[in-house]
Amino acid sequence: MKYVDEFRDPIKAKALFNEIHALKDKIKRVDNKPLQLMEFCGGHTHTIFRYGIEQMLPDWIELVHGPGCPVCVLPMGRVDDCVTLAERPDVIFTTFGDAMRVPGSKKSLLQAKADGADIRMVYSPLDALELARKNLDRQVIFFALGFETTMPSTALTVLQAESEGIENFSLFCNHITTVPTIKAILDSPDMQIDGFLAPGHVSMVVGEKPFEFVAETYDKPIVVTGFEPLDILQSIWMVLKQLAENRCEVENQYARIVAATGNPPGLDAISKVFELREFFEWRGLGSIDHSGVKMREHFSGFDAERKFSVPNIKIADPKSCQCGEVLKGVIRPWECKVFGSSCTPEIPMGALMVSTEGACAAYYNFGNLPELLAKRKQKKLNNDTEESAA
Repeated sequence: MKYVDEFRDPIKAKALFNEIHALKDKIKRVDNKPLQLMEFCGGHTHTIFRYGIEQMLPDWIELVHGPGCPVCVLPMGRVDDCVTLAERPDVIFTTFGDAMRVPGSKKSLLQAKADGADIRMVYSPLDALELARKNLDRQVIFFALGFETTMPSTALTVLQAESEGIENFSLFCNHITTVPTIKAILDSPDMQIDGFLAPGHVSMVVGEKPFEFVAETYDKPIVVTGFEPLDILQSIWMVLKQLAENRCEVENQYARIVAATGNPPGLDAISKVFELREFFEWRGLGSIDHSGVKMREHFSGFDAERKFSVPNIKIADPKSCQCGEVLKGVIRPWECKVFGSSCTPEIPMGALMVSTEGACAAYYNFGNLPELLAKRKQKKLNNDTEESAA
């Protein structure tokens, strides 16, 4: 297939749905409970809701929406650090647009910009580097965030800045890694996941091999997945087929983009500029070992955390927010106490309501909100009734 329309063909979609339905009686399920499949990437979550895939799947399959939205999992303390840096009078602070509205403990970057901070939206770290070239009397900081997908472009920009001797450019590094996060979910005592859809764009950089531990150590099937509706459906079918055949492997549905070995030049740039942190704090998930990167000592002159003073204070999420439970598949977004009421895309309280790729935002924007709130109310009534009877 060559064109986008081919990946949205309703006839092919119907054929895949039929193949999925045909696997029902071939898969063993504990107590007839639905199978839970986690799509890790926020881009997958967006496609699933935009095209109504979840609503069309049979009731014996549940999709669990993972933490693969780097904007969503940014902790409040790191947002506060961003604001502190941005409010320096000598700084031009640059960021991708979707990070502007992430709430800190006091304000977001958008609010800081409204208060007078020089904060500019850019499309790439190279845009930030160009600003540094044109504003030699100012310090230009690029807010670097994202999984391995965006790490190569950030690393190559730093290498370019070094080669040109541009000293007024630096990163506030918040890049995060995929594998330790999947491992943290698998190690969770609440883990109920039967199979995974692996992130396609991350795999484009790192390849297939980093995900082998999911199949080999945890006995869970995992399929590298593209981002069109038919990609999602075919990957679900591939995971289910593994379960039906009692196999646990890494398979690559997104072979038109993802090579088994990933992108060697991109990986080389990452290894030159970055090294793993001991741990990194995730909004909704807490601290995860080796789940983030920092700049190597050689590039300390381009590291905003070393060049400037930042508070670096850990700030807990609001207690009423249940993002951690949603991320691990313990509850659905609409079951969270604040979903759709005090937590909305306009005024996000929780991690997963911030970006359009967050699970809660997807439910809010593409789901039937009155119906979801009614389901939550009914579930609460049922729980109260059961507790009273007990």
